[in-house]
Amino acid sequence: MKNWLRKDASAAMMFLVPSGVGFSLFYLIPFIMGVVYSLMDSTVGGHFVGLDNYRELLSSSSFRKAASNTMFFSAVSVPLMLVLSLGMALLLNQNIYLRKWLRTAYVLPLVVPVASIVFIWQILFDWNGSLNAWLSHFGVSRVDWMKTDAARVVVIVVYLWKNIGYNVILLLAGLQQIPKDYYETAKVEGAGRFRQFRSITMVYLTSTLFFVVIMSIINSFKVFRETYLIAGDYPHDSIYMMQHYMNNMFLSLDVQKLTAASVLMFGCILLIVLGLFLLERRHRRYME
Repeated sequence: MKNWLRKDASAAMMFLVPSGVGFSLFYLIPFIMGVVYSLMDSTVGGHFVGLDNYRELLSSSSFRKAASNTMFFSAVSVPLMLVLSLGMALLLNQNIYLRKWLRTAYVLPLVVPVASIVFIWQILFDWNGSLNAWLSHFGVSRVDWMKTDAARVVVIVVYLWKNIGYNVILLLAGLQQIPKDYYETAKVEGAGRFRQFRSITMVYLTSTLFFVVIMSIINSFKVFRETYLIAGDYPHDSIYMMQHYMNNMFLSLDVQKLTAASVLMFGCILLIVLGLFLLERRHRRYME
């Protein structure tokens, strides 16, 4: 027993057991129960109904609207987030004025409570808010930001503001790990900036970009908190997300639709992540 306790593997297992118990108790077991409930007609004394809940869910117009809005939001915001964060990271990687202060400024949205900042966004995008006042000053007609399709723009802006600093820090750390000798050698060989970016920066930044893309996708599915605080339970149709649908099903105690929607959402995220893992593995083999 003493010899077993002295092994590194046994010590690691002893440290992992508390985390494993907590993960199983609060995440794994509730998820399995949710999958089981999605296949039954009731949570108490229910009967197995197979995929009937999923068929009913897919035939629901509100679910299809929420799913399409969520996919549209992710398809637009994630690439935009990647481009902006990479551009800012490249800028901060240079020796520019106030570089340290700019790094701190990008991290501030991560530590500021969202509930307090939402009031500022509400004042900014209200019909009589600051943004419309500025637009009217330049002769542009007012926009009802939260009650028209322009609400999508508001949610995307809030998402970018909240998460771009985290991605910038990650990409900046990846850029600083690239040896400067590679760029100096490329300059001697006559390679331009675009060739250096494509053949050096993007190659050695692949693993970091892969992680940033995964985190951006996951965060895009977690935009409910900001949208809920800004627009409420039933926002404009253009920003009615999957989280809104599941929250409304929870309030109405429709556990079957709630669990079925959560399982479908989990499956969608899982397929996207597995696809990204496959692309990253193929790219790594190609580089080798």
